[in-house]
Amino acid sequence: MAETRRQPFHAVYDTGEELFLGTCDSRGVGGVGVLVNTSLSININSFKELTNRIGYLRLKRCGPIPAFAIFIVYAPTSNNDEEVEAFHMDLKKLYREDHTFFENIIADFNQLSQFIMATNAFHGNSQFQKPHPQSWTSDSPSREYHNEIGHITVNKRFCLTDVAALPKFYTGSDHRLLPARIYFFAKWRKSD
Repeated sequence: MAETRRQPFHAVYDTGEELFLGTCDSRGVGGVGVLVNTSLSININSFKELTNRIGYLRLKRCGPIPAFAIFIVYAPTSNNDEEVEAFHMDLKKLYREDHTFFENIIADFNQLSQFIMATNAFHGNSQFQKPHPQSWTSDSPSREYHNEIGHITVNKRFCLTDVAALPKFYTGSDHRLLPARIYFFAKWRKSD
């Protein structure tokens, strides 16, 4: 989740799902969060808001499933080149410092190609081409134009099996949910 615009929040629901929300800056900009499925919530090691635009969820190894890191990102959209450059430098640094076997970035990116080339990541959206109704993730204010600004990238291509926007899930936002299917084999197990 991006643009949560609230104070830090953590909740565990009766269903077993866990919600982590980060805070925004003094201008009311930013804030990232993640809703963790019941089947994965028992593996949560930690959630940290590294900056008001970058969150980090770490899942611990459980049996044959290796440790897994998920970066939740809300990229700046401003024309301020210094702000955009600082954001990309922070993300590259944090991504490279993490030594988890599987790394996944769920992002609201406007300038994705530079990051992918700098980190040798794989762009999940382009690995699984979808018809237009399943690829766009954001509406223009007039709802006349649809944009693909939600992205999923991974450091290991073989773990990603599908990426597609959910067309009929109301979020109350101009953004649509972008889930990914990630698959693990026991033979990929590696200590963290």
